[in-house]
Amino acid sequence: MDFSPQDDPEQDSPERHAVAERSTWVSVVVNLVLTALQVVIGVLAHSQALIADGIHSLSDLVSDFVVLLANRHSRKEADDDHHYGHHRYETAASLALGALLLSVGVGMLWGAVHKLSTPEDIPQVQPIALYVALAALVSKELLFRYMLAAAEKVRSSMLVANAWHARSDAASSLVVALGIGGNLLGYPLLDPVAALIVGLMVSKMGWEFGWGALHDLMDRSVSEEQVQSIRAILEQTPGVQGVHDLRTRKMGDMIMVDAHLEVDGRLTVRQGHDIATAARDGVMRQLPVLDVMTHLDPVDVREGVNA
Repeated sequence: MDFSPQDDPEQDSPERHAVAERSTWVSVVVNLVLTALQVVIGVLAHSQALIADGIHSLSDLVSDFVVLLANRHSRKEADDDHHYGHHRYETAASLALGALLLSVGVGMLWGAVHKLSTPEDIPQVQPIALYVALAALVSKELLFRYMLAAAEKVRSSMLVANAWHARSDAASSLVVALGIGGNLLGYPLLDPVAALIVGLMVSKMGWEFGWGALHDLMDRSVSEEQVQSIRAILEQTPGVQGVHDLRTRKMGDMIMVDAHLEVDGRLTVRQGHDIATAARDGVMRQLPVLDVMTHLDPVDVREGVNA
């Protein structure tokens, strides 16, 4: 999730956490109702696809609590053990969500393959399963749109991940509805096939979330567009003659920056310090940057070479 320089710099405000917590609790309520409804009706109506979708909703419920936990911890200030704060709780939460989705998806695949290997044991699905699947589809799509709007408002990659998790649920519910419909029309294999497709979708989503979070924990840099935005702000600071060795790494939804600033070698230490401070403040004011570590390199302005 990339943020432009025009985004609101107050990315760590209390409002951000309040919106995150409120949207997640809405998701908890929706997923709690859907989990109970889908699993119970799936069992009674003999639909493996609907049961698989219910288990998927249950994974959403667990992931919602992971998000709530991370949202509370990530807002903690820096302490003796965490000098840079606790922003990576969000990244760790995204990694946990990915692992959860992947494990759920693999379990779905196993169950579906087992059913497909014994087609004579596939029962006739009851019509009520289709109504529940369609209701789940509508509910999850509305939940996705609500959660994505909240995530974009507060600029949280963790909430974006959770929102797209809800969208994957809506897509899976569509597949489930089609599979149940096919079973009702006389094609019994379509119900476990739908469960198989849901398992593949969930596994893919889990892998992508987990892999991305793992890279962030390994200090992955931000996008080239964001790097160029940071460079431009630094270079536009009065007194900065050039910028090199610009490096970035993600810290949750925030960015840590290291840069070498070239300044006139004839300046005093105080003047150089003021230039570095102005450059740092400019970047942090316009971008979601947690801190900027600068090193001053003196240059001979008349010749444009290092002093």
